Amino acid sequence: MGRTKKVGPAGGLKARYGATVRKRYIEAIRDLKSPHRCPHCNANAVKRQSVGIWKCRKCEFTFTGGAYSPSTKLGATARRAARGPSET
Repeated sequence: MGRTKKVGPAGGLKARYGATVRKRYIEAIRDLKSPHRCPHCNANAVKRQSVGIWKCRKCEFTFTGGAYSPSTKLGATARRAARGPSET
């Protein structure tokens, strides 16, 4: 008898929704579950509380971010814009 394929987080989806959707789902869930650094204490202890709300388990710092990761490309752009033009 052959071995079964390891599908990871997409195991619950079975053979539905198409390969591309399952690959995107796997990428999003792996990013969600991977450890993240706290912007306040720099510890590797940030977990998602709810959609877009992240909390550090070490220093109890709560902040907003993306749905699947604590920082987004749009958030990085907004931080750069908030700093203003750089003086050269």
